[in-house]
Amino acid sequence: MPPTLALALWLVLLLALLRFDPAKEPSTSPALWVPVMWMFIMGSRLPSQWLGAQSFEAEQALETGNPLDRVVYFALILLAMGILISRGFKWDVFLKRNGALVLFLLFALISVLWSDFTFVAAKRWFRDLGNYLMILVVLSDAHPTEAIRIFLRRIHYFLVPLSVLLVKYYAQIGKHYNPWTGAPEFVGAATSKNTLGVLCLMSGIFFFWDTVSRWSQRKDKQTKRILLVNLAFMAMTVWLLDMSKSATSSVCLVIGCLVIVATHSGWGQRHTGLIKVMMPTSFILYLILAFGLGLNGELARGIGRDPSLTGRTNIWQAVLSTNTNPVVGTGYESFWLGPRLLQVWKLAGPVTEAHDGYLDVYLNLGVIGLALLIILLVSSYRAICKKLTPYSSLASLFVALWTIALFYNMTEAAFKPSFMSLTFLLGSIAVAAPGSAPAREPLVERAPAKKQKDTFVRGALPLPRRKNSLG
Repeated sequence: MPPTLALALWLVLLLALLRFDPAKEPSTSPALWVPVMWMFIMGSRLPSQWLGAQSFEAEQALETGNPLDRVVYFALILLAMGILISRGFKWDVFLKRNGALVLFLLFALISVLWSDFTFVAAKRWFRDLGNYLMILVVLSDAHPTEAIRIFLRRIHYFLVPLSVLLVKYYAQIGKHYNPWTGAPEFVGAATSKNTLGVLCLMSGIFFFWDTVSRWSQRKDKQTKRILLVNLAFMAMTVWLLDMSKSATSSVCLVIGCLVIVATHSGWGQRHTGLIKVMMPTSFILYLILAFGLGLNGELARGIGRDPSLTGRTNIWQAVLSTNTNPVVGTGYESFWLGPRLLQVWKLAGPVTEAHDGYLDVYLNLGVIGLALLIILLVSSYRAICKKLTPYSSLASLFVALWTIALFYNMTEAAFKPSFMSLTFLLGSIAVAAPGSAPAREPLVERAPAKKQKDTFVRGALPLPRRKNSLG
């Protein structure tokens, strides 16, 4: 098929899917398109990158950014603020219910003071607040449960078929070459094979969860159409994941699906207490085997990776050799700038992340920042577990996302503004029920016949900055 015809066919099918989507919820607000556009950028490329005006690894771009990107971000942030103001968003309630998140953000803001690039760090901190505004637009919708489903569904409607199109028919855009080995890598609408992998991971988790949560109503005509759409997207997701060769995303997708199956199974619903304990326990067991007993290389070899985790151990040694402040770090999102960046490039090649989310937080915010991250993770999980009941399908999704976050960040840095971290925020931020007094219970799906419009679970994953984003 000629590329032009494939592009036209993709556009027609996309418009038809958005227009006749069987899972469409007319009750949700059109304002959801603002966070969808923001998430599209997070899950793919910056506007300047789509137009070819900014290289992905340019040192100058990491510090100064691009004017076009700043304009687009600023416009979307203004729109989000306008939406929240028009809805009378309860900021005081939000701040009280998200103390751990507020504490992390305040420390991140204070860390700007000791950054070598104070102005750049401050710009990034204020810009990254836009990520939270977008999530609040979704959560403050009059029908938040439906808004979450539609929000996630629309994003994947755009990014998954677009990635298939670029991989198959526009190789000059959908395929890059490894800067170390020169080997070709399929990236689709993303910027690297790993970011394509995380797109597939999030897509696979969402459509699998949506299918499992609707399975009991599979005889309904509309539900059948929704399930067919889900199956089509899961097929595209698996194909893209295979093309990306992202081992971390593949393993995490299996883990996430197993968690969802366990929480929705009859056994899991009868033993929710055991389910809650299993998730952190499995991660602790992994840490003991991988690092306590020195079996990290063997575990990597078991999933088809070399013992150095595709050069990640070399990157970890390189970044730790820079001798940053162990207590407070280099300042908010300041490590990958200036002389440190050049030093790491000399030792480990052109990388812009530590390929470990916990290490990345340590480099920027030190031990204090890492401790705040742990507090956020614990706070989030405790709140999610309180809502894990036989009718809490949303809670089951967030338990799965929380679990794979722990494992994924062992070899990738996802505690920064990215497709994955923004998805986690949906289940980690607590807001008051729209148009009502502050609610006391979290948003869960109590029963198929009733729609709940309550609060969300507390805590949040921290959101440092996006890949190669604006300075």
